[in-house]
Amino acid sequence: MSNDTQLGIVGLGQIGGNLAKQALEKDVEVVGVTTSEHPDVEAMGGTVLEAGSYDELAARLDPPRLVYLSLPAGPLVDEELSDLVESLEEGDVVLDGGNSFWRDSMRRAERVRADHGIYYLDAGTSGGLAGARNGACFMVGGPEEGYELARPMLERLSVDGGCAHVGPSGAGHFVKLVHNGVEFGMLQSIAEGVELLEAGDFDVDMPDVFHNWANGSVIRSWLVELMRDGLAHRNQYDDETPEDFEDVPPYVEDTGEVNWLVQEAFKGEVPVPVIAQSVVELFKSRGNQREAPRAVALMRHGFGNHPYGEDEDIARERREGRVGNVPRQELEERGGVGSVLTEQG
Repeated sequence: MSNDTQLGIVGLGQIGGNLAKQALEKDVEVVGVTTSEHPDVEAMGGTVLEAGSYDELAARLDPPRLVYLSLPAGPLVDEELSDLVESLEEGDVVLDGGNSFWRDSMRRAERVRADHGIYYLDAGTSGGLAGARNGACFMVGGPEEGYELARPMLERLSVDGGCAHVGPSGAGHFVKLVHNGVEFGMLQSIAEGVELLEAGDFDVDMPDVFHNWANGSVIRSWLVELMRDGLAHRNQYDDETPEDFEDVPPYVEDTGEVNWLVQEAFKGEVPVPVIAQSVVELFKSRGNQREAPRAVALMRHGFGNHPYGEDEDIARERREGRVGNVPRQELEERGGVGSVLTEQG
């Protein structure tokens, strides 16, 4: 028998807190365990317990209990999970909604099932804060019987079509990780489009261009909409967004999980050039590469007496060195490369 009227949430941060609010609005009884106060959740009727209050959490929920972990990936998940399962019963369900490494999820699922008879589902969660608040996308891995216990609640908190059982333990977090890799590639592509627009010969209205792209174009997407809204200083984080695009810090932070995906791709000899390069570009934003450019400059000076640092004459040659830019078709029509070179002197 499933339980779609009660939900425990461990961690009421940005994702967990917004999921709690969505659930409360849908008449789900929410019991949260967190390290800080959340009067906004309590004002909506939710119960907020101090960190580690797992006995009280279990006492407030009817079996089979559903407990959603919204915690940063890593040792903290193991620590909290070890304490949590001691208060739960056989047949209860724990969902890890963070970006845990899928092999960690496989290990955790096997342990809690063997030792406690508890289902551990890796519930990859996407949609950002807006999704958590209004309808998320869940990619769930784990045993079918455990998923069926959680499915009514997950479908209640997801958008239409946004809940899928994608395979056994580990599959949910693996699919979510691939999703994040695709996301990185898309972000990088859009960012390079911004570079091209800014560097082009035309003084285009960037918010207007992205508004246009967000309506009917082949690349219309939520990410394009976010770029449009960010450029127009029109989003849910207006108080944190600089007024001018030029004032946005060119430093990109991340939690590193897409690195795991690239490493796994290399192990399996799976070519993922776009995703891999998107990670490299992110590294570049942090200014970590200082010695490699120096090494390149040193070698170029050695073989060609190329200058160290900036050089005005070379910069001019880089800009003006190509006189003609004749299309291949025109080359063929005019008798090939040789004839064109003769025409150009």
